[in-house]
Amino acid sequence: MRAFCVRTFNFFKEVFFISKEAPQLNGEIRDKEVRVITADGEQLGIMSAKEAQAEADRRSMDLVKIAPQAKPPVVKIMDYSKFRYEQAKREKENRKKQKIVETKEIRLSLNIDIGDFNTKVNQAKKFLSKGDKLKVSIRLRGREMAHPEIGVGNMERFAEALGEDVNIDKAPKLEGRQILMFMSSKQGK
Repeated sequence: MRAFCVRTFNFFKEVFFISKEAPQLNGEIRDKEVRVITADGEQLGIMSAKEAQAEADRRSMDLVKIAPQAKPPVVKIMDYSKFRYEQAKREKENRKKQKIVETKEIRLSLNIDIGDFNTKVNQAKKFLSKGDKLKVSIRLRGREMAHPEIGVGNMERFAEALGEDVNIDKAPKLEGRQILMFMSSKQGK
């Protein structure tokens, strides 16, 4: 029984890599019939895989399976190395343009002193000026659970101290033993 499970696992592993990493190329395509499309987008119709490979060889290009789930599977005659190069170039360009917004967290306490409060406000201003989102939390311990309105008051005072260029995405709300509030910058830097 154990050997069977290992073989089954290896089978799924192979299937995963075939479908996930790269499309099937040239001799790897084993379907009886395939729908063939040229690099220009012209449809050559349905033919056997051998005929499609012969047509690709005649044009000095690769045969690439682009839609394996279709009935019959769709293959395209193209220069695969050029296609991979252009695809990598597009992905690199998209990563350059991508802006990752982080969520920073600031923890307050129910009975925070003015010095600590001002330090937290300055830190929050720095996070918001960089364009990050802000999660402000207060954890209620023991008898503090009897007075969550004090925590909500601290949160509102914190939002007022940050100024008017701050957008409150989610108002202060008691969730379990925590009071949470989410904020972001109005500028959207």
